[in-house]
Amino acid sequence: MNSQSKKWIRRAQFAGALTVMGSFAVACGSSSETADTTAPVETAAPVVEAIVKTIAILAPEAGNDFGWNQQGVDSAKAAAAELGIEIIVADSLGYGDITPNLRELADQADFIIAHASGYNTAAPEVGAEFSKPVAIVDTPDALKAGLVADYTASPNEGAYLAGVLAAKTTRSGKLGIVVSGEPPSWNSQSAGFADGAKSVNKDITLLYSIIGPAAYADAEGANRVTKTLIAAGADVIFGQGDGASFGMLSAIEETPAADGGKVLFIDVIGNKTSIDKGFLLSSVLWDFKSAFVDMINDINAGTYGTRNYGLDLKNGSISLLKTPLISDAIWAEIEAIKASIIDGSLVVENVTDAAAVRSRMSKTTEGK
Repeated sequence: MNSQSKKWIRRAQFAGALTVMGSFAVACGSSSETADTTAPVETAAPVVEAIVKTIAILAPEAGNDFGWNQQGVDSAKAAAAELGIEIIVADSLGYGDITPNLRELADQADFIIAHASGYNTAAPEVGAEFSKPVAIVDTPDALKAGLVADYTASPNEGAYLAGVLAAKTTRSGKLGIVVSGEPPSWNSQSAGFADGAKSVNKDITLLYSIIGPAAYADAEGANRVTKTLIAAGADVIFGQGDGASFGMLSAIEETPAADGGKVLFIDVIGNKTSIDKGFLLSSVLWDFKSAFVDMINDINAGTYGTRNYGLDLKNGSISLLKTPLISDAIWAEIEAIKASIIDGSLVVENVTDAAAVRSRMSKTTEGK
């Protein structure tokens, strides 16, 4: 490994069993009082060694960003710890060509998690080259037996709850949605949030602003467009930005609402309560651990690449963060709506098309 690679690769070794035990056959005893000693003795099936002993996760930004990258890295570490396997973390790789990084890791890992939609082309190509299974995001049609599977969040349900919360919290009747792009998962959340808010007040104003086509780390741009929405009257901001979310937060901290009161922030994916200064209303939390564990188990079982992996309210991998800014009465209402979604009596549409998202908004602007 070259010196440059050592900067972005970190290993963690977790104790635990690395084998999948075969089940023991159960021999039936004779019905007579004397055992039949001439019957063949059945022995235990041979122990089958697990295929996956080391996994690698690649992330475009730092694995401590309180968002997409940290949730992915932390979830992969938790999955590795549960299964007793080694993990290699390669973060801060950027959004350019990561083929050299993938090839280096394919020599060391049995399974590669490519934790960025920008890696969806290179990762399957390198996986096929090295005959190594890879996981990619937001591309469910790329399923390939033994080699490629997708993990796509369905956060529309959690965002619906966030929309209900925002509509019950706003003083101005105007909500802002700031996004760092329009990938399927962001679109799913934006539409879910809009639908949840309109379920409380069909006439609520939704101000929608796109920082840029792939402005995931553009904190400066996020700050600028967030201030624009606050100036237009929004007093609750639903932000989807990865690193850009810090620009949204700083704008909220620096800029009062039109009525002179506080603007509140609803985040996504991670939990920023440890750095919050009193502006974080909630977050639509994502947890990838169960998906990663299922992937590794499927590789060991020889069934990987025959299904994709989802995150949703029902399996607990999507949830809404409760903070002190949410009253117990409003939270009880949200919990009741959550129960209705889980039992199927309330269906939240999963919209991934940008045009369909924009049609739900009162006003849409694109940052420059």
